[in-house]
Amino acid sequence: MAEKYNQEVNQVHPLAPSTVPRSDEEYSGTNNYQAQEQMKKNKRMKCFAYIACFAVFQVIIILILALTVMRVKSPKLRLGDITVTKDDVSGNVRLTARVLVKNTNFGRYKFDSGLATIRSGASNVGQFVIPESRARARSTKKMYVTVDLNSSNSSNNSMGGIWTLNVESQLRGKVELLKLVKKKKSAYMNCTVVINLRSSTIQDSRCK
Repeated sequence: MAEKYNQEVNQVHPLAPSTVPRSDEEYSGTNNYQAQEQMKKNKRMKCFAYIACFAVFQVIIILILALTVMRVKSPKLRLGDITVTKDDVSGNVRLTARVLVKNTNFGRYKFDSGLATIRSGASNVGQFVIPESRARARSTKKMYVTVDLNSSNSSNNSMGGIWTLNVESQLRGKVELLKLVKKKKSAYMNCTVVINLRSSTIQDSRCK
């Protein structure tokens, strides 16, 4: 009996698996790690969102520049403030006017000198030179010119003292944008001036 009892006592029983729960510190460490990972993920998402918004903003700016600032238009060439004086002895008429080069672009317009021709019907009655110059961005360059007209070359100067003149010219130049882009553009003048020779006044003036 004693031997049987000793065998039962000395028999080895396997240990039960440990089911001791983790401590509060271990739970806290796991939660902090998960929270940090989530914060990093949120920061990455915000960063991507900011980059996408910035890219869209840049595209919008480029489109605005392409449609407005970088769009080059031909400057306009006009006549204004026209006055006339008539010499009763020679019959010649002196015309004084202001040449206007209107530049609506966002870059300056630099142009070469040009020649303006004044005609009455098919007859050439005068010419004047538009000097080389430049018109600043979105501004109008103003230049005064004076020319003596030979009314004897006209066949229409006796029609009730009314004299109709056509003034034509062309300026060639370049529009400079941001000092990087240069585009060739020409400005054209096509004006009709109606002069009353009896009163030495401008009866009508139109430019296309």
